[in-house]
Amino acid sequence: MFQKHNDRPFLIAGPCSAETEAQVLQIAHDLKDLSIQHPGQAIDLYRAGVWKPRTRPGAFEGNGAQALPWLRQVKEETGLRTTIEVANANQVYEALKFGIDVLWIGARTTVNPFSVQEIADALKGVNVPVLVKNPVNPDLDLWIGAIERIGNAGITQLGAIHRGFSTYAKSKFRNAPYWEIPIELRRRMPEIPLICDNSHICGNRVDLLEIAQQALDLNYDGLMTEVHHTPDAAWSDAKQQITPLVYHELCQKLVLRRETTDNVSFLEHIENLRHKIDEVDLEMMNLLARRMRLAEDIGRYKKRNNIAILQTARWNEILEKAYQQGRERGLNDPFVEKFLTAVHQESIAHQTKIMQEENNPAKV
Repeated sequence: MFQKHNDRPFLIAGPCSAETEAQVLQIAHDLKDLSIQHPGQAIDLYRAGVWKPRTRPGAFEGNGAQALPWLRQVKEETGLRTTIEVANANQVYEALKFGIDVLWIGARTTVNPFSVQEIADALKGVNVPVLVKNPVNPDLDLWIGAIERIGNAGITQLGAIHRGFSTYAKSKFRNAPYWEIPIELRRRMPEIPLICDNSHICGNRVDLLEIAQQALDLNYDGLMTEVHHTPDAAWSDAKQQITPLVYHELCQKLVLRRETTDNVSFLEHIENLRHKIDEVDLEMMNLLARRMRLAEDIGRYKKRNNIAILQTARWNEILEKAYQQGRERGLNDPFVEKFLTAVHQESIAHQTKIMQEENNPAKV
């Protein structure tokens, strides 16, 4: 259900929160009108937060079940299918009672297997489509586990939403994308459609197009974007919402990439380049193996001289030198650090094994 169309991604749009009946209906009609005028930007699902779990009490936490008739009215007046977030069994029952077409599980719920299982139990026997957002923390197994729990309840129309991850590190984003995590999800669960919630990744309006395009470049199936008729006056997440017209302009600028082509010349050329990459990868593997043998030699020498494995000053020296060398070769600092950190950890593991073996000669 959530796969991209031939000419555009699967599109989910609507306000962060269902604030009033008039607000919900106005945004829906605006989006529907734009869909009629520009079929290439027709939205597939109208989203609106009914129950809004907030980080701290005192903020607007949604109108609850009283907003569900508003969404039913959206369907009757515009024909748009609707989707809302649910966090427990009672919310599932209420949503289904009012004909909500698609449910999604939010990041704060995905992180708790007990809550996900409660929702899964409530869904047994009702094959409604379900989208599962990534957990707040960057834990791929939690995300996969939530998807599996919902699937085990008999739900066959499943999708995943990438909304970014909380981090203490400074970032221009509200939730760091950590693209490697959804990429690994797709590798391990290739049958699951993948939607990018560019609004929650960005936390602002400026970067929405950049993140949306990057998701499409990574072969995502669709986008979930928060749209409000007066964003600055929104009752929640005002900074990341855009007007229906701005949303239409954003969609116009998106470029949908094909996964492959039958162009023989392209296929031959890219296969040649991939062969060269395979050769470089093999060369890197040989160099890494050589580096680990040197690390083992260092481990033995440290053991004989009663020297600790971890040498912080040396590690800092390696990093600083690598940053400079990387910049000179077009490599950014975060990549260099991540790569060398993995190499350093593997070197420590090799040295640790050497010392443990020499401490326990019988195991050698």
